[in-house]
Amino acid sequence: MNRIRLAVLLVLVLAAVWIIPKLAAKSPSTPKRSTYVVTCTTGMVTDIVRQIVGDKGEVTGIIGPGIDPHLYTTTRNDVARLVQSDIIFYSGLMLEGKMGDALNRVGRKRPVYAVTELIDKSLLLEPPEFAGHFDPHVWMDVGLWKRCTEMVTRALCEFDAPNAEYYRNNFKTYTIGLDRLDAYAKKSLATIPKEHRVLVTAHDAFNYFSRAYNLEVKGIQGISTESEAGIADINRLVELISTRGIKAVFVESSVSSKNIKALIEGAASRGHAVVIGGTLFSDAMGQAGSYEGTYIGMIDHNVTVVTRALGGKADAGGMQGKLSAKEK
Repeated sequence: MNRIRLAVLLVLVLAAVWIIPKLAAKSPSTPKRSTYVVTCTTGMVTDIVRQIVGDKGEVTGIIGPGIDPHLYTTTRNDVARLVQSDIIFYSGLMLEGKMGDALNRVGRKRPVYAVTELIDKSLLLEPPEFAGHFDPHVWMDVGLWKRCTEMVTRALCEFDAPNAEYYRNNFKTYTIGLDRLDAYAKKSLATIPKEHRVLVTAHDAFNYFSRAYNLEVKGIQGISTESEAGIADINRLVELISTRGIKAVFVESSVSSKNIKALIEGAASRGHAVVIGGTLFSDAMGQAGSYEGTYIGMIDHNVTVVTRALGGKADAGGMQGKLSAKEK
């Protein structure tokens, strides 16, 4: 009997020695992630993607607050993040020009989408100084950015078909806010007196804003901040500011203010006083975690600041009373 027990015990030990390593080899050393990973380029893209993805994925952005996407160069860490992503969204229309190669390489192995793909080309602006290319600043027109949000929704429905209805519902909910924002912009900016409806900024990021909300826009630099403003550009705007009696000009959060300060000094030399009406968000949103760090908050801020500085009527707190005290 003892011999039988010993034999059975020996068989069990040998089985354990053989089976346990096999099971360990089949078990992953780390748990499988429960959600997919989404990487975006600019803050504006990241925000609309996050609104549609909801809790189905992990969404992060590469280009943060106050950083100019025209000049941003992809780092090794950025490439690593792109490679580790399951799906990628970028703005397109050459906004992220220096990231183009990295996006193209990564796009060979995973889905990569430009959110501007669905916009009808007839609705895109092609300024003379940017001949052959479209102006990429489409988020300044809420109606066009709504179209970009639709593109995100379509891409996610294709990528994660089982949750398609969830993404469509998120789109419907989010666009209620976009429609309200668009209406607020039209109503507020329309209160600016006709003679004061001139928006002077650091660079030409507000052309779609101009067309959508009936303002005349003048930028010191061109569409891309890679272009340098010359003395002739400064003098041309100084003449316009002085002769038309423009009282306020605007700096941008992601662009140097030196050219705007040169405008103010130039106007002063001609006996005309002009002030900085506020800081606008052009190519980047506000700080993460703040209201201005969302797309809706970014545009609400711009509309409210421009309206009030140029003599129109808008509450200091903006459309929802959420604007930060320092931004009003």
